[in-house]
Amino acid sequence: MYLLAEAFPFVKRFRIPFQRDQVMLLLAAFNELVLGVDTYLAHSITGTLKAGEWIPVIFGLAAGILLFLAGWIARFRRSLANIIASVVFLASVAVGILGSYFHLHRALLPDAPAGQQVTALLLVYGPPLLGPITFALLGFLGLSAAWQEEPVDSGIVRLLGKVRIKMPLSKTRAYFFMTALFTLATVLSSVLDHARTNFENPWLWLPTTIGVFAVLVTTAMGAFERIERSDLITYILAMALMALVGVLGDFFHVEYNLTGQGAILGERFIHGAPFLAPLLYANMALLGLIVLLDPSPDSKE
Repeated sequence: MYLLAEAFPFVKRFRIPFQRDQVMLLLAAFNELVLGVDTYLAHSITGTLKAGEWIPVIFGLAAGILLFLAGWIARFRRSLANIIASVVFLASVAVGILGSYFHLHRALLPDAPAGQQVTALLLVYGPPLLGPITFALLGFLGLSAAWQEEPVDSGIVRLLGKVRIKMPLSKTRAYFFMTALFTLATVLSSVLDHARTNFENPWLWLPTTIGVFAVLVTTAMGAFERIERSDLITYILAMALMALVGVLGDFFHVEYNLTGQGAILGERFIHGAPFLAPLLYANMALLGLIVLLDPSPDSKE
């Protein structure tokens, strides 16, 4: 079902050159690149990146390039492109899980007295636990987009050749739940970052409130067996608010990092407010809106 057209029928007058899964893969490729850059900036806080800290940086950049290459190959050999994309996304899941393990290991104090190995302060001021898991979530999202669902909204995914697998949910509902998980990870990451300031600025509660609202609405969309037009309007409003919070947050983070004379110092952007972090809200909004695009597969094989 073309959900965006269900919400706004006039959309059917405009032809979008890509179907939903293709746009999802483009977004995934772009996000892998951004994750590589963002991880480099985050790891640069220590001054010098250790050997292991280069892994997600190099992987993110390489994964993005390979995925764009796979998109070009898909014009001629879709099966080969799917295999390339699947390998990249499986590797992304592995990088995310391992990264989260290493971050958690560094945030623990195994030699501390009982009850003090894990504390709220360690979780707030230690390495971000939810940062690396984004690679894993992105991997699951990409794997879902790479393989075609036939027929649409049936939950039956076509693999290589004539191999079919029946999934417990349709791809549309799965996309809603994955968007909710992505948004939840974004909100929790924002809460942990802002907790370092003890939420002294009341405006810091805005991304938390809007984020929780978006998580609840998106989860409900995945749970509904039948989606009404009013549900779609509420969902689109939630995504619009997410985008607005992301843009405003990025503006305030950049403004905070500027000197009193408005000069730009790279050091302040590395050690100050993370200027890319608020854009995750806008990124989640974009992901949520892509779910509403036409899921009908193209005719190319």
